[in-house]
Amino acid sequence: MLATNHNNIKMHLRRAGSIARRYLVTNGFDGALTMLGMMTGFYTSGITELPVAISACLGAAIALFMSGVSSAYLSEKAEREKELRDLEQALVGDLSNSDYGQASRYLPVLVGLVNGLSPLLFSLLIIAPLFLANHGVNLPLPPFLSAISVGLGCVFCLGIFIGQISNTFWLWSGLRTLIIAVLTVAVILLFGQSS
Repeated sequence: MLATNHNNIKMHLRRAGSIARRYLVTNGFDGALTMLGMMTGFYTSGITELPVAISACLGAAIALFMSGVSSAYLSEKAEREKELRDLEQALVGDLSNSDYGQASRYLPVLVGLVNGLSPLLFSLLIIAPLFLANHGVNLPLPPFLSAISVGLGCVFCLGIFIGQISNTFWLWSGLRTLIIAVLTVAVILLFGQSS
């Protein structure tokens, strides 16, 4: 009986891990591209006031965090509750204290945190050059170009992570996501120069 419970818990943890990985990649990518877009927009508009840019980016990062946590938590909670109710009806019993019932409660919290924290952390990494420049640190590139470079690096690293998940060549996977990011920057630069 103890071995069965242990196996059930491991199964739920594996399932939670795969769901969390998907949310990490999806919302991390959203956060990185959002910040990359903002940095490119600031660069093309000629804004030089770093505190204004930092405030705008922090506002967007916090909004991505709150949206990620709440949307993933609410949708996963609804899905888990439905699955639990369906299973209880099929088995004609209360499963709220079972391994499955406990997993139905903690999985939405885990997924919500991953979904919210991934764009927040990527955003903070990309904003970091602005913080440093604002506090007098000399960067090798101007602040917005430094932030764009960090953003491209973050997207490339996400691509490598995707490659590891899918067991594909890491460089090709990283380059695919980098191409998407470079195209995003190019489109923003194109529209920024034409306006």
